[in-house]
Amino acid sequence: MSDTTPATAGPRGGPPEEQSPLGPRIQAFRRRAGLSQEAAASRAGISTRALRDIERGRAHRPRPGTLRGLAEPLGLSGDELAHLLTAARSGPPRDTGRPRLLILGPLALRRGRTPVPVTGPMLRRLLGLLALKHPEPATQQEITDILWPSGPPRSHPSLIHTYVSQARRLLAPCGPRSAPQPTVARTPTGYRLEAPRNQIDLGHFDELLARAEPLHRTPDPETRYASLTEALRCWRGPVLADADPVLRRHPAAVAAEERRVRAALLHADTALLLGRSGEAVPVLADLVNAEPLHEGLHARLVLALAGSGEQAAALQVFTRLRVRLDEELGIEPGAEIREAHLRVLRRQLPGARRPDHRTATRSAPTQSAPTRSAPTQSAPTHYAPAHHRPAPGTPAPGTETRREPAHREPARPAGTHRTPAHPAPAHRTAAVGPTPAQLPAGVRMHVGRRPHVRVLDTLVATDPARRPHLAVLVGAPGVGKTALAMHWAHARREHFADGQLFVDLRGHSRLPALRPADVLAQFLRALGVPPHALPENSANPGNPGNSGNDDEAAALYRTLLADRRVLIVLDNARDAEQVRPLIPGAPGCAVVITSRSRLAGLVSADGARRIALDVLDPDEGCRLLGSIVGACNVAAEEEAARRLVELCGGLPLAIRIAGANLVARDTSIADHCAELAGDDILGRLRIEGDGRSTVRSAFELSYRTLPDEARRMFRLLGQLPGPDLTVGATAALAGLTPAASAALLARLADAHLVREKAGRFALDVLLRSYARELIGADEAHTARRRLLLSPARGPVRRGTGPDNCSGSYAGSAGSRA
Repeated sequence: MSDTTPATAGPRGGPPEEQSPLGPRIQAFRRRAGLSQEAAASRAGISTRALRDIERGRAHRPRPGTLRGLAEPLGLSGDELAHLLTAARSGPPRDTGRPRLLILGPLALRRGRTPVPVTGPMLRRLLGLLALKHPEPATQQEITDILWPSGPPRSHPSLIHTYVSQARRLLAPCGPRSAPQPTVARTPTGYRLEAPRNQIDLGHFDELLARAEPLHRTPDPETRYASLTEALRCWRGPVLADADPVLRRHPAAVAAEERRVRAALLHADTALLLGRSGEAVPVLADLVNAEPLHEGLHARLVLALAGSGEQAAALQVFTRLRVRLDEELGIEPGAEIREAHLRVLRRQLPGARRPDHRTATRSAPTQSAPTRSAPTQSAPTHYAPAHHRPAPGTPAPGTETRREPAHREPARPAGTHRTPAHPAPAHRTAAVGPTPAQLPAGVRMHVGRRPHVRVLDTLVATDPARRPHLAVLVGAPGVGKTALAMHWAHARREHFADGQLFVDLRGHSRLPALRPADVLAQFLRALGVPPHALPENSANPGNPGNSGNDDEAAALYRTLLADRRVLIVLDNARDAEQVRPLIPGAPGCAVVITSRSRLAGLVSADGARRIALDVLDPDEGCRLLGSIVGACNVAAEEEAARRLVELCGGLPLAIRIAGANLVARDTSIADHCAELAGDDILGRLRIEGDGRSTVRSAFELSYRTLPDEARRMFRLLGQLPGPDLTVGATAALAGLTPAASAALLARLADAHLVREKAGRFALDVLLRSYARELIGADEAHTARRRLLLSPARGPVRRGTGPDNCSGSYAGSAGSRA
């Protein structure tokens, strides 16, 4: 099951009637007061989680004492508090019992807030088609083509009548008899779903969009924005996301997706106009994945990201689109996206205020120059914390003094610049600029890993005494370490209002690994330190020198983070020494590290929480496969799907690649299993044209970092006659002493290339295949002969055959259970 949690509040979520009216009102009061959730909760004497639950509508009836505690920090008047107390006593509206059909995402039927199971693929297809066509009827021929794409049986008229009867029973009245009840009515040409438009999420969306579009020409953007936000909340994914392709390609479904894009464009334009760039980013990010060549969506995403202080991410969006247009269509980006790109480069950002150009005092009057000041974005509070804004200094003659709003915290004083001959010490340089938000995009569908997420959540625990500051995600190549780190970081970014820093340390990469000095320079620039204030080695990380300036850069880095709440994600670390200088001492900061090594030194010396990731069990693997190829397809071929997960060894990277190939080739899961069951399984677990999407290359990056003796031991382990071996048996296999063999096995286990349990060592399915690819025929024959003649042959546990790949996977999955 997925633990995916929306990372940012935006116009997404369930239908509007499922949200408590208290939540948005309290959130609006908090924003009016200029407080973060953490600050408001602290002043009210409640936990941040409790306030978050209230704002998100999870706590429908908060206690009166809680609301009275919030009254003072939120600045509520007597009438406002009385209204909130009345709403809390009455609670949310009761369910009416009227059915609501949802097709903007996976098909679902709800009676009030209670889900109604819709079983049977034929019934789901029929209801999906009728809802798509509503309020128009679906003809008999349309229904036949959707239910039986390959051709109907002779009895199809009576079968249609049966499915219509089942649909009527599902929609049978449960609410007040005076209210209109949905049903399926017979027409001269077919059948029509008779229901009010707002009882189908597509109809409700169309009503809201029709209400908002005329407002585009009126001077009331707030009303337009509210209507569009509510309209886009109806969408939980693509139209009928879990339906067959023939239904998803229906003209009515295509037209609905076009209206969604139109609403998103209008919503983004209005958000940019109102200075709410960050609220448009989640909607646009979802849609550019579904419409990868739509230049209008990309242009607005570029502007929204830049307006939220994420200029680097905005430029990456433009670069990816330009490369894709060139590779797939052979054309250059159009005028709209080029103009958005230029606006980012020129810092002509939506809703941005012009910077103050103040003259700084220097020791030599003849060398005075204007101090550079980063433009301050009019973005939401969580994108621009108050202590990141430059302090208002003495204005130059003729300039106007701006007064900061009363609810903002006082900004820190900026350092005084000196002449180039006597530069200011680095630790006195004030860091100004946009809040760093460097997290790359995370996976949209995340499966399982709930225990690991709970451990990561201790990094944001409310009790500082129980809150660690460092977590290490370790595991084999392709097991999903980076995916989990990105999923959690996006979901919890609201806890780190002062920004998020990210770097790929390239510990296992074809490129050289990054030095700590390289990363410190990158992070200091992201935190707003101007280039002239960087320590010498950090300003020129490629130049060798003593470590004094590196230590000074690390000290400046720790100083800048001393009273901030920043999340630092260090991906793909090589060893503990590479990351130690990048760990700040600030109690409010958190560090998440991913590595293929165990990084035991960070656990023993730095108090890190170590989180070991293993392969997915068969059920989780099938859910991951279903998120790519469709849950209905996995359910239709459940046995073949489980066999495919078994062939992939439960490795998330392999399952994702196999799923992507299934979608690209439009073949059955059983046929794809037959292709993978051959000798060259690693050669087939790759995506054409994408060098990163191959299982073999992921293994190779770990293998080539090993010393020669460890590489030899890994190759020989591919000759295991059973699922695992003891140290004595591996010593016989390699022709080494038990001590030397144990040392090499420990080195392989540290790199997560072998699995160790109770003194026995084994390779997972795909790693065994990779080891067998690397070994030569003579080396393999000699190793098997040594093992056969060795006294250590006894402890070998035999499997069902010489390869016993499935036994290795089953054993590992069983040990995890």
